Amino acid sequence: MLPVLLLSASVAFAQDENKDTLAVALDSLAEDTVAVDSIAEPVDLPWPQNVQARLDAILKSWQFLTTQIGLQVYDLTADSVIYQYNERQQMRPASTMKMINAVTSLDKLGGSYQFKTRLYLTGKVDSCVLRGNLYCKGGMDPAFNADDLNAFVESVKKMGVDTIRGNIYADLSMKDSDKWGEGWCWDDDNPSLSPLLVGKKDRFLSRFLQELRNARIVLIGDTLRGATPSGAREICARFHTMDQILSRMMKNSDNLYAESMFYQLAASGNRKATAKTGREQVNRLIQKMGMNPGNYYIADGSGLSLYNYVSPELEVAFLRYAYRNGNIYSQLLPSMPIAGVDGTLENRMRTGFARGNVKAKTGTVTGVSALAGYLTAANGHRLCFSIINQGQRKATTIRPYQDRICEALCKP
Repeated sequence: MLPVLLLSASVAFAQDENKDTLAVALDSLAEDTVAVDSIAEPVDLPWPQNVQARLDAILKSWQFLTTQIGLQVYDLTADSVIYQYNERQQMRPASTMKMINAVTSLDKLGGSYQFKTRLYLTGKVDSCVLRGNLYCKGGMDPAFNADDLNAFVESVKKMGVDTIRGNIYADLSMKDSDKWGEGWCWDDDNPSLSPLLVGKKDRFLSRFLQELRNARIVLIGDTLRGATPSGAREICARFHTMDQILSRMMKNSDNLYAESMFYQLAASGNRKATAKTGREQVNRLIQKMGMNPGNYYIADGSGLSLYNYVSPELEVAFLRYAYRNGNIYSQLLPSMPIAGVDGTLENRMRTGFARGNVKAKTGTVTGVSALAGYLTAANGHRLCFSIINQGQRKATTIRPYQDRICEALCKP
């Protein structure tokens, strides 16, 4: 059953006239529209017809006359669609792109993958002097912090070195030189896409040099950029696990963590990582799922880009793929925000049947609000869903409708 939204002739005319006339018409229509909270429950209908009737009622709200909504709900237990509306509409996913990124990365890289940063040296240590160079090889680990940096310093100190007669190189060869993603807004709080980060900041060499000085290790040379030579010896390696990165990326919707994940994916196969090589990996999975990559565009891994275009149907396909692959699902599901409990859903759906049941990735950029994830229906069936709203200036206006959709799916 698909919802049908009807515009009266006067409202349709108003859309062609001017915004003021449209506003008056919508106000009039809103007075005739039953409030979502007061819609009579379809108690006499069996499942899933009762759920379908609830969603029909929600989508008849006047809000959706001025905004776009795309929605698909899939019954994983019965292996069938139970509700859809504009499910193939190409829309911006905002941070639900992180879910697509996560599923692809878990599929390609595996759950045991590690985000590594390494320290190498060349030359010899003679009488407390390193006559050679240090190379800091970046692996774009977003969780690399002060403790990890201190471990680098300690590895040099343990060799008895108090003077470095050579240079310290930042090896940024993992990826291209782009510091921002394609289609990112200049006035957003954008992360820096550097392979060498410390405390999420692009200031690795200056921090490393300062910590060496604090340890009374003197550099007689320069800090430069350059690739690690093949004969260099590794003296320290620091890493963070897939689960550590995935959890913050999904629960907190951390854009840097998501881009770091995307560029690990892009670098798989020992290639220089670019947004294009990352997009190719996602497109391969889209094609594997029997869909046409040409219908969509993957610009980045975080959803910051205004160039990303997906559909609710595509997002549901990724959720279905993850569910059918136990190794992916077992890591993806715990990383998702839980309604009313934690992450970006901590303050949403704090009461009712959706609380603690809905596990989903949120998405918000200006003009877009989205939600995609899993829940268990009252009959015990496992469902996945994608809701994308576009054209609403304030996400706070549309989120209550997303929450009501989730509640309608969860309640008996």
